[in-house]
Amino acid sequence: MTEIPGTKQWKQHQSAFDRVRSIIAIVSEPKSADWVAEQAHLTENTTRDHLQRLVEMNVIQIIPGETATQYVSDPLYTRMQALRDLLDGHDRDDLNELRGDLQERVEEWQTEYDADSPSELRELAAHFDTAAETREIRRAANDWDIIEYRLHLVEDAIENYSDYAGSTPV
Repeated sequence: MTEIPGTKQWKQHQSAFDRVRSIIAIVSEPKSADWVAEQAHLTENTTRDHLQRLVEMNVIQIIPGETATQYVSDPLYTRMQALRDLLDGHDRDDLNELRGDLQERVEEWQTEYDADSPSELRELAAHFDTAAETREIRRAANDWDIIEYRLHLVEDAIENYSDYAGSTPV
């Protein structure tokens, strides 16, 4: 098996725990310990130990699988990290401006596609004549989902700014 460029440096400069954490943080679907081990270039036993530690830290969740236990990022942990990142990089005025930008983008999709939600846009995608048009509409619906999630995060950060920002390191 050919090693991906940069793997040697990654292994030299990242601990085994950090490699497991970084791999599991970027997956969108639950993955088995053997899959994570392969991606992190570790043994399965070492990977399982680190995955268990991440479970205990409430960073990931265990999903019982048909053939193997699977692991996925904890959505609450992920949300709190995203809120922390927002608060670390934005003051209240910045957050309000960001909210306006995100709302504007949603309004553009609503007008452009005459749809009120990403799911409604996906339903419309089935009625286009070409594969390219269908792909474009589905891509817009996926982007809309992401923007809506981000908008909810920003609104949460604004609504709870005094409480959250008070716990943000300066």
